[in-house]
Amino acid sequence: MITTETVRKFLLSRPSINRTQLEKEAGIPTTTIYKALEGVQAFAPKHLDKLEEVLRRYGYHDQSFTKARCISLINHKGGVGKTTTTINLGKALAILGHKVLLVDMDSQGNLSQCFGIHNPEKQVVESLISRDPLPILPIEENLFLAPSDINMATYEIKLITEVGSEMRLARKIQAIADQFDFILFDCPPSLGIMTISALNASNECIIPIQPESSAFNGVKNLIEKIDNVKEYTNLMLKVRGFLFTMVHNNQTIHQAIMENVQETYPTLPVFKSLIENLTVIKQSQYLNEDIFKFDNKSKASKQYMALAYEVVSTE
Repeated sequence: MITTETVRKFLLSRPSINRTQLEKEAGIPTTTIYKALEGVQAFAPKHLDKLEEVLRRYGYHDQSFTKARCISLINHKGGVGKTTTTINLGKALAILGHKVLLVDMDSQGNLSQCFGIHNPEKQVVESLISRDPLPILPIEENLFLAPSDINMATYEIKLITEVGSEMRLARKIQAIADQFDFILFDCPPSLGIMTISALNASNECIIPIQPESSAFNGVKNLIEKIDNVKEYTNLMLKVRGFLFTMVHNNQTIHQAIMENVQETYPTLPVFKSLIENLTVIKQSQYLNEDIFKFDNKSKASKQYMALAYEVVSTE
């Protein structure tokens, strides 16, 4: 069924289509498409009917948009729980019956190592400097991994010099997005090409943040980078929300910083779910296991499952 959102996605994926000409062909008022793309006003049903006939001549079809939600977990501050969140959120979504791909964008390869993949035969960045598809490994039911390792750093230098380097991952993801319900990108602790590539391939991002002053101080630069990507290369990108991790609920300073984040960025969502600083999480990390495999009845597993439910419900 054609909707404002499917038309919006189609037109944003095909910037070469002249929108003024499209309005003339469909016989709809000028600026109608502009307003819909900017989220100012949805298409009226009568305009959607007229647009559908014309858009199909440009290749539009409903099945094009049965695609994964692509989510970057991003924060250029290290040690805030990006990888742990990627693993456990991904596993929770898989338990709920969603088909999930985890993409390791970090040369440290911690995400891959958690699943016992230390020296992958092929890794993500290799596909970005070649015509090869993304390497995808089955991990368990509903859960898949595109791995990376320390050699990424070498390939990354070559990728930077390639034409369209920051958009190549998006192209690779477009080719497989209809095979998954969720694709989660575990971004490195930097704002370099791998992080920008992930943002360009995503329609959402989650910002894990520890309620500490050191973690809070760099958020402004991060938000500016996300805004730049949205303005210049990926109009579909939006911040799904801040996710507080490693929280000590009994510490006044943590409560104060969480309130400060919400006051400083009032237009950005904050997840109701939060992840506490629990020993069981550290124990699962030590054994390279997701929290559900380590202890599926723990408080931590319940918190990650609550996060998964919240992600699913906030499309």
